[in-house]
Amino acid sequence: MAGRLPACVVDCGTGYTKLGYAGNTEPQFIVPSCIAIKESAKVGDQAQRRMTKGVDDLDFYIGDEAVDKPSYSTKWPIRHGIVEDWDLMERFMEQIIFKYLRAEPEDHYFLLTEPPLNTPENREYTAEIMFESFNVPGLYIAVQAVLALAASWTSRQVGERTLTGTVIDSGRRCHPRHPCG
Repeated sequence: MAGRLPACVVDCGTGYTKLGYAGNTEPQFIVPSCIAIKESAKVGDQAQRRMTKGVDDLDFYIGDEAVDKPSYSTKWPIRHGIVEDWDLMERFMEQIIFKYLRAEPEDHYFLLTEPPLNTPENREYTAEIMFESFNVPGLYIAVQAVLALAASWTSRQVGERTLTGTVIDSGRRCHPRHPCG
């Protein structure tokens, strides 16, 4: 079935995550990149939380719902464009795939974005989560600035096919500039 359905596109930023399907002119959803968890669920470090998963781990909210939950602790798993809490990020991804996109991950290819200075280890861990936890049939991880430049290139009538430019990316907590050529 993969290949017949449009690819899912997910652009996780420090402040907001944009998601939708390939071929659309704009994202279907723009949600805050946060997750609200119970106070008791946050005790311990990331490794300890992973070992003690239980029913409390199912009690969480993401996006706008997370911002509106005063009795929960709101966490932002991405800091300066880089994922810092993989356990929370995996839960966040689960919700955006199933709740927002309403997609069966086994039936769609995925295009994810990454910041230009993302480490190879983070890229590898992202791929591991997508393939092992969500069983996606295919995955491409692209640098956000390159995709932004490519989008402007394909949206205009261009006589000569050269792709060069400068992208200024102004996000919530990071403002990188990228020459692309």
